[in-house]
Amino acid sequence: MTATADSAPQDLRSFLTQIAEQRPGELRRVDTPTDPRFGITAFGARAEKEGLDNAFLFSDVIGSELRCVANLLATHERMALALGVPVEELTRSSTVESGRRRHSPVEVSREQAPVKEIVWRGDEVDLGRLPIPVHNELDGGRFLTAAVMVMRDPDSGALNAGIYRHHIYDARHMGAMFLGSHHGGAIHRRYAKRGEPTPVSVFIGHHPAALMGAVARLPGIGGEYEAAGALLGAPIETVASELSDLQVPAFAEIVLEGVVLPDETREEGPFAEWPGHYVADGAKPVVRIDAITMRHDAIFQDIQASGREHRLMGALPRMTSIHRNVSNTIAGLVAVNVPLHARMSCVLSIRKEHDNDPLRAAFAALNTEPENLRMVTVVYEDVDAFDDREVAWAVGTRMDAVDDLLVVPGYSGPGGLLPTNWSYDAEGGQTPRRSSAVILDATKPTPPVVFPPRARVPPEAVERVALEDTIAVQSPADLQL
Repeated sequence: MTATADSAPQDLRSFLTQIAEQRPGELRRVDTPTDPRFGITAFGARAEKEGLDNAFLFSDVIGSELRCVANLLATHERMALALGVPVEELTRSSTVESGRRRHSPVEVSREQAPVKEIVWRGDEVDLGRLPIPVHNELDGGRFLTAAVMVMRDPDSGALNAGIYRHHIYDARHMGAMFLGSHHGGAIHRRYAKRGEPTPVSVFIGHHPAALMGAVARLPGIGGEYEAAGALLGAPIETVASELSDLQVPAFAEIVLEGVVLPDETREEGPFAEWPGHYVADGAKPVVRIDAITMRHDAIFQDIQASGREHRLMGALPRMTSIHRNVSNTIAGLVAVNVPLHARMSCVLSIRKEHDNDPLRAAFAALNTEPENLRMVTVVYEDVDAFDDREVAWAVGTRMDAVDDLLVVPGYSGPGGLLPTNWSYDAEGGQTPRRSSAVILDATKPTPPVVFPPRARVPPEAVERVALEDTIAVQSPADLQL
């Protein structure tokens, strides 16, 4: 719902309130002084080590007057709460966006935009005043991980939004790490080719739908605000930036405004990315920040780098994007799964109509995620794509490696976030290289070929069983021998 006389806006604060009301105890407040160097991320790491997935709100971050929230989207349950769907749908479906109407953003005035309550310019601009963490022990410095960069394509005029990593260099400069197919990188190169700086506005802190829309893999440049509106069920309300015509969410917590310099790079990294390794550091474009706007009591948002939240935030929107692209290629797609424990893998369940359907489906998936997907497994529709045991069974019983395994040489890279897209030397040097992808066809032959039937208990018999009517044996006496 958008902000009207009768309704409150959906933003970061409304979601924090929703968690407090509907999932009490999952968000924990930390009032003790917390060092942004490892201190913030240590809470999330400790929780994950103990099998917990708490979110944390830090009210006293050393060196900053702002609060910080972290590990917010580390569970399917909180993500489902944000998107307004049952958790079962989120964990066992790749079509969360299906049937949702897209909403174009709606511009509001400065007076209606809380993100304009405080404006820093000139000497006031200091990234060091924000509670930006150092995440992992070998990181090269402080990094923004939940910041959405908004840019305008100079050719089409389309407004594009995406999450990139930003290494903080000093009070007014930070890096921008664009991978090969990132639209943000393409936009920057177009400006740089003209010798012009790229205007950018970077917003931090908003409803999870805004972040999910920003990481969705959409066809062509732009459309992220509309995708966010579909997930939110209402338009994102925006306001004009201070220094450009870029539109930013009016109910964001913080906005950084500036330019990507056309001809300047600086060494960036190292940084622990979602695969859990340190790669892809090197010379990156430099962003100069010329203004900062925020709410008067702004909450900085961080994503736990290389943790469960990082993987979950990346996997779910991409499942939807892969589903869309594969569905446009074959008619019989049933489900897509990108497992959190292996975001570089993908499982497609299909209703096979032609012998080449598995390959066509697999390549459509690879083309959606060319930097990250390394293995696509295609299974028949009777296999649950979300059950690793079922998928492994299908590979073991329905795939002949000679005929059904395809290695695609040099498909991924060069460089990027996956360690195998780099070559290494004894001195610690890294050189970008290309690496291969693999497709596993674990489907049955297309009819009329007859394949051995699968063993199963009749479904109607299974449905008649009521486990709640059984008695748990908790001692020898319960055996009634």
